[in-house]
Amino acid sequence: CRPRPPSAACTATRSRLLPRPRRSGEPRRCSSSPRPWRCPAPCCTEPSCRMRLRRCRSCGIAGPRGSGARHELRLWSPRPRRTATSTTFPPTICEYLKLEQVLQAASMDNKTIILTTLNAAWSSPGSVIDLFIDSFRHGVRTSSLLKHLVIIAFDRKAYRRCTEIHTYCYALVTGNVDFSQEKRFLTAGYLEMMWKRLDFLRLVLEKGYSFIFSDADIMWFRNPFPYFYPDGDLQVACDHYVGNATDLRNIANGGFNYVKSNNQSIEFYKFWYSSRLRYPGYHDQDVLNFIKHDPYIMDIGLTIKFLSTTYFGGICEPSKDLNEVCTMHANCCIGLQSKLHDLRIIMEDWRDYMSMPPSLKTSGAFSWRVPQNCSLSLLNQ
Repeated sequence: CRPRPPSAACTATRSRLLPRPRRSGEPRRCSSSPRPWRCPAPCCTEPSCRMRLRRCRSCGIAGPRGSGARHELRLWSPRPRRTATSTTFPPTICEYLKLEQVLQAASMDNKTIILTTLNAAWSSPGSVIDLFIDSFRHGVRTSSLLKHLVIIAFDRKAYRRCTEIHTYCYALVTGNVDFSQEKRFLTAGYLEMMWKRLDFLRLVLEKGYSFIFSDADIMWFRNPFPYFYPDGDLQVACDHYVGNATDLRNIANGGFNYVKSNNQSIEFYKFWYSSRLRYPGYHDQDVLNFIKHDPYIMDIGLTIKFLSTTYFGGICEPSKDLNEVCTMHANCCIGLQSKLHDLRIIMEDWRDYMSMPPSLKTSGAFSWRVPQNCSLSLLNQ
């Protein structure tokens, strides 16, 4: 923003934001800028200038009403009182501006990013997130993809840990909901976390970014882009693949998908999220397998492609040939410790495979040693 002569709108904004003299509880002068009262119209305020307001709300200081200069910056509210049990993010983050900055910095030239989510339960040293990032570093042509990965943190501990191990982290405001603990499969907390995640992905699409979403319990062993279809708006991995990429009998798994940002995908994500009300008690993956048959999918023109487990496998249906596998998902697995145990076995198997001479690799004799602690039979109980 370049300095501009004070306008009537700016003067009114100034007096509204910072009455003088400042009384107890009133907003404070921004101390991070030598010129804290530059007229912001028609530009946004600088993100480093953290003026504290009494409540977090959509900012209206970018220009007079009706000028077309409105934006979605949310200013910072006073720091809440910290308690021993405070683990969630208060609504004090410039959500939309910060998100745009992170996505822009991490995106590829075609505005594609890689996303995963993280809470405190999966963020401890040696836990799921470390295995996830380690798989990129030991995969085939995958280490360069880390610069396009954005980790979405559900709580303070996860965000702090993310900033220690990775470049691009985003703190997703979750209000008063605590997502820091392990969420057991299909519990109320698990369902709420899954639907919160889905709604966030819709926001990313609306910002014009295509993405690969990957659960953090998916190990990346090869660059997946050469294995995607050129004509699929939504390309999703499977718990069970019947052999045809367009067959709706494929059992989709929402933990790994490639989505192109367009009108069709945005409308579908809105439809998917709203469908939670039609199917209460089900998580997003189950609802996806319900609504994939809905005529509305054809009405909006969405093209769905199902990814073969030959390349995008999991414990439910492992990739049989390590010469072709792209990702390996610890799906069909309940409990963090069981998941961690089998993920470590998967990483050990991959390292052993990579250390083999080419003649043994091509023989196809090597196979996964999982499942061990994970079990599909436990999932069905």
